[in-house]
Order: sequence, then structure tokens, then C-alpha cells
Amino acid sequence: MKQGLQLKMGQQLAMTPQLQQAIKLLQLSTLDLQQEIQNALDENPLLDQDDDSSIEQVNKEQDSSQVDTAEALTKQEFSDDLPADNNWEESYTPVQAASPASGSTNFDGENTVYQGESSASLQDHLIWQMQLTPFSDSDLMIATAIIDSIDDSGYLTTSCESIFESLVSEDNELELDEVQVVLKRIQHFDPIGVAARSTQECLQIQLRHLPEQTPWRSEALMVLDLYMDLLGNRDYRTLARKSKLKEAQLAEVMRLIQTLEPRPGNQIEDSQAQYIVPDVYVKKIAGQWRVSLNPDCNPNLSVNQQYADLCKGNISKTDSQFIKGHLQEAKWFIKSLESRNETLLKVSNCIVQQQQAFFEYGHEAMKPMVLNDVAFEVEMHESTISRVTTQKFMHTPTGIYELKFFFSSHVATENGGECSSTAIRALIKKLVNAEISTKPLSDNKITQLLEEQGIKVARRTIAKYRESLGIPPSNQRKQLL
Repeated sequence: MKQGLQLKMGQQLAMTPQLQQAIKLLQLSTLDLQQEIQNALDENPLLDQDDDSSIEQVNKEQDSSQVDTAEALTKQEFSDDLPADNNWEESYTPVQAASPASGSTNFDGENTVYQGESSASLQDHLIWQMQLTPFSDSDLMIATAIIDSIDDSGYLTTSCESIFESLVSEDNELELDEVQVVLKRIQHFDPIGVAARSTQECLQIQLRHLPEQTPWRSEALMVLDLYMDLLGNRDYRTLARKSKLKEAQLAEVMRLIQTLEPRPGNQIEDSQAQYIVPDVYVKKIAGQWRVSLNPDCNPNLSVNQQYADLCKGNISKTDSQFIKGHLQEAKWFIKSLESRNETLLKVSNCIVQQQQAFFEYGHEAMKPMVLNDVAFEVEMHESTISRVTTQKFMHTPTGIYELKFFFSSHVATENGGECSSTAIRALIKKLVNAEISTKPLSDNKITQLLEEQGIKVARRTIAKYRESLGIPPSNQRKQLL
């Protein structure tokens, strides 16, 4: 077989470092992007950030009705961050931190976040009360074990027998009755009903804590003690017949029970507020919806020209290669940020144009839209649209939404049109909010009401949308009052 050389021409996609960096920045959230920018500033001496631009001037430019979308991109791509507070040490007065249980103001180091009593966990709140209660050493040990077994909702997740077995030893001569006595004391800690072993016990503890002269207290205790299953199933007709209470009387009993808290642990807040920084703003200016980048998320980066000019001087080859390498990385990073901002603004503009009805009339007017629709409009790949809409948020006059919120599947209508699944969810929520509490709408009835509006949806689809909205079924929404 004779050997020879052949020349072939072909195309293939090469994942260059520049392309990899651009894709990485494109899919980062705002907070992750800020961290990535800070890392680049720390590692690359030829990358600089200017801190003397005015955010107020940028905002004025955004509000100008004479500025179109393209000009908004040019002026806002790399606006500076807020001026740094150089007088921090002069304005900050150190405050000695106190324990969360003390209820005094607590400062958390560099974040300087206020943490009052509400930021303490349920366990911290109970331990603080335990320390104020005159317990013996053995009771204190039992109380600590009980509090450790309480979940976030305020319920005891371990039986008294298990707690007793875990504490008893040759050195500790305990009795099961001691555990039960300590449990009774903790159940009257704040919030009342904590450490209950069931919803029934939790509500009974709260009722017994009320004054004896409270109207309908004894009847409510009787209902909770004998007919908890009927109460949970909202079978008020059978409940009224077995309890021998008239409808008006049962309504008063239910009104009293509804004032109780079935999850006492929810009264103690343990979570810090989570803040969302929007990537783009949408405002109606001169009758048109306009999109602009958030200037706080786009620092003004530039190349440090003083370091870059060192290449022209008399320096060693190693130093020259070091400067040239970091210079090229700085240019790539700035260009990748420009590409990210341009893509984000282009996709956001396309979403706003496609969903004009939503911005004018609300959720019920949402149009069905998929990633491919935007990809076709902006002439990009669908995977790029998926990356740029993930963990990116849009600030609108009606709230802050993730860009993926505007994408939804479609349902055919009787007149041959299409309805967005988001719009159907909004209609379901509207119908449920307007229903009569004593006769809630079933999934079949909601299906019929939507069909009257020309929207054909299967009952199981209605059930799926209802569950996604956190709306319970009709038998659980039924109220006697």
C-alpha cells in the first residue's frame, strides 16, 4: 500500500481561554461576579478600578427620555461603584457584643449587621429561659436534652423514654417521671406550647394557658380532646353532630381555636434577611418600557497604564513577559465583562419587548415564551440564553423577578390562541382568593370556570398548578366561619 499526504479543510469549535472566561462570567450571579472581579483586581496588578464616578449622574442618564437603549448600554456598561467610605474608623464606635439571649444590640464583626432578640434561634431562646429557671443539676441536664430535641417548628422529636435512656447511668439515678415533669415546665416557656409531641397537645397547652373565664374555652378543649380527626379533616357537619354543638356555637369554638399557633417555633425568627441585587432595571419612560443595567453591579475597570508603560522601558525579559501576560489578561477580562453586559442587556430588552402585556396588565397577561424564542430574536444559541437568564434579576415597578420567570409553557385556547402557564396560575390564584370560604372551589369547578374563559386545561393540570402555588385542596380550604 502506497503512503502519501493529503490536505483536508474543516471547521471545529475551539474553547479558547478567552471564550471559557466569557462563558464563566456570563453565567455568574451578581454577587458571584463581584467576587470574581475582586479576585481579578487582587491577582492582576495591571487591572484597575476607578472609584470617582458619580452614580447619581448615571441615574440621571437612565431617566432621560432622550437616551435610547443603545446609548444606555454605552453609558452604563462600566459605571463606577459607590465612593468608598474613608472615614470608617472615625464614624464607627466599637460596641461590646452581648449574648443573643440578653436581648441587647449585637454587632457581627465586619458585616456590622444588627442582631436583636429576633435573630436568636429557638434553642437559644429556650436556653435563655432555662438559665433563668431554678432547676436542679439533674433537671438542668434533662432540660438541655429536651431543648436539643426540639425542631424549628417547636415540636419535641424524641420521646421521653428515649431521653430518659440516654441520660440514665450508674452516676445519674433518674426516674422517667422527672423527665416528664421537666417537659411540662418547658412546655410553658415562651412561646407557649413549645416541646409538644403533637399538634393536639400543642393546641391543648395553649388553651389551658388561657384564663378559665375565656368564652368557649371548655368547648374548644372538648373538641380537641375527642374530635381532633374530624377537626383536621374539616368535617364540620359530623363534628357538630357528635359534639352536640349548634352551628353558631361551633363557629365560636373554631374562632377561638384559630387564634392558636400550631407551630409555636415559627414565632422565633432565626433567619437573616436575604437581599436580591437586580442586574437590570425596567422603567416606563415617555410611554415606552426601557431597560438599563444596574450601575452598582458594573464597576469601571481599566488597564493600569503606568504599569503597562513599563514594557517600553529597559527591563528584563522575565519582567516584560510578566507585564505583557497580565496586560493581555486584563484586556480579556474587560472585554469579557463588556460582552456579558451587552448580552444581558440585549436579552433583557428582548424579554421586555415580548412581554409588554405583562408589564402593562400583570401576571394574567403573561405570554407563553421559551428560550428558543429569545434565542431566535437575538441570534444566539439557546444555551447562551439559558446561562444569561440564570440567577439574573430584573427590577420592575411590580417587583423583582428572575429572568427565567418570564419563560413559561403554553396551553391552547378555544379560539386557536395560546395562554401562558404563568397566566393560568395567576387566574387560579385569583379565583381561589375570590371564592366563598364555606364553599371553596374544587379543581373540577376551577377547570369549568377557566373553560368558560376559553382556556381548556385538564383537572390534573389545575391540581399541579394549585400545588405549585402552595394552595391546599378544597377540603382543606373549607372554613366554617
